Amino acid sequence: MPVNNDFAIYINDKKIGIDTPTYIIAEISANHCGSLDKAIEMIRKAKMAGADAVKLQTYTADTITLNCNKSDFILPTDNPWEAHNTLHALYSKAYTPWEWHETLFDEAKSVGIDIFSSPFDSTAVDLLEALNTPVYKIASPEITDIALLAQVAQTKKPVILSTGIAEYEDIVLAVDTLRENGCEHLVILKCTTAYPTPFEECNLMTIPDISRKFKCLSGLSDHTRGIVVPVASVALGARVVEKHFVLDKSDESVDAFFSLDYAEFYEMVNSIRQCEKALGQVNYAITGSAQKNLLAKRSLYFCRDIAAGQVIKRGDIRSVRPGFGAHPKYLEQYIGKMMSKSMTMGDRVLPDVIVGSIED
Repeated sequence: MPVNNDFAIYINDKKIGIDTPTYIIAEISANHCGSLDKAIEMIRKAKMAGADAVKLQTYTADTITLNCNKSDFILPTDNPWEAHNTLHALYSKAYTPWEWHETLFDEAKSVGIDIFSSPFDSTAVDLLEALNTPVYKIASPEITDIALLAQVAQTKKPVILSTGIAEYEDIVLAVDTLRENGCEHLVILKCTTAYPTPFEECNLMTIPDISRKFKCLSGLSDHTRGIVVPVASVALGARVVEKHFVLDKSDESVDAFFSLDYAEFYEMVNSIRQCEKALGQVNYAITGSAQKNLLAKRSLYFCRDIAAGQVIKRGDIRSVRPGFGAHPKYLEQYIGKMMSKSMTMGDRVLPDVIVGSIED
């Protein structure tokens, strides 16, 4: 399946590409704590913090796992959510009720922020299609659910794919499945499924490699604490950044402990925008702001008075600051030349003060 030359995708007519600002997603996940009012407030605050989009997760405990107490379904003791005991109990607490989705989509539209979701089964895709979602996010644990990927791809909507617990072969299979089923607009996010993620396990250098290998935009789905990693990812070419968002870290949410609150998210957005400005483009010219610092550059100046008709000796001129005289590389050419006019100490050495010429 062909891809765009610049790998760009469009979400609600907004271009996301190599030449556009980073697309920043506030992941609501379970941080609404079961409160619709809080979920609505999170959408408003995400917009105020500068996010381009908010993202939901569309599942119920019964669509994502089994209500089973066998050992396979028990959360291990070193898991941050072990207090919930079983997968079913955890997802029963964390899910976003399906009857909220239309209200949340309407709220996002009213405040001017994109909204979409991660579906976790075919019925979730049906719900999101009914709401005319502009894009789909495939959560990293679903990257091997080939039937789900095929269904999502067949909608022809753009897809954002996370890689958190995928082997390289899983990513290849997922990308092939998506493209073979009609997905032409793809973003792959480097992700490490560890909560919180240790810095040494981020491996952000994978981000540009993803773009090279899979011929698509790449980005980051981040689970570290703080904002260093998202900003660093942008410097490496991330065009999409997703970060979990919470109103209050003291909330009893299953994801609050590795999420950013409003002030932190606002700081992250501003830092990313500053990083984008600093990246700029390849440019070896002296910038406008730096022009005033030519005082710190060396050039040739007369260091004593010298009269017209005199021959310049080595002690008559020097390479000093500032940088408004002739380039120091011409020093040897000026020595031995006859003065065409009189100059005093502190005057610039320039070609028009000598008899003859200077060769480049």
